[in-house]
Amino acid sequence: EGSKLLSGLLSGIAQTTYYGNADITEELLRGQLYPEAAPEEFRALRAKMGGLLQSIASADMDLNQLEAFLTAQTKKQGGITSDQAAVIAKFWKNHRVKIHESLISQSRWDNVLKNMNWRVDLKSQSRHVDQINTPVAIVEMELGRNGKESEFLCLEFDEAKVSQMLKKLSEIEESMTVL
Repeated sequence: EGSKLLSGLLSGIAQTTYYGNADITEELLRGQLYPEAAPEEFRALRAKMGGLLQSIASADMDLNQLEAFLTAQTKKQGGITSDQAAVIAKFWKNHRVKIHESLISQSRWDNVLKNMNWRVDLKSQSRHVDQINTPVAIVEMELGRNGKESEFLCLEFDEAKVSQMLKKLSEIEESMTVL
């Protein structure tokens, strides 16, 4: 029974912390899992388990690292019991990949380039007659985050701008190669 409750608590912590589920509140977890526990007692347990889970997740511990970490936690004064360690180990084994992917997606700065299409057209209209029938590159970029709706950016480049862009991209490539 105690292991099911702790597993439920860890799932609730993962839902709020890593999966962005705002419906799971501290009050809901306490009411569903530990209704007889005093609020301060539950808050302390939730904080302890949340801290352990954060340490495990931020280090993306493999099973050997996890075992060493949890063993140290059981020997620490005010640490966890070996039964709690077993529940945490089982939980991490089942949720490691999903939590890791969530942390990766949360840590991206902003949008990522999902796709890029391009074509070359001849300009058929322009304010300046000398620009008619000159080639232009039309570049469409799909920007977005996983799970979010994409944005599309459409750019038009003349030959000079394409050359400038290629020069900058080649500088970036050189810098990355050096590193």
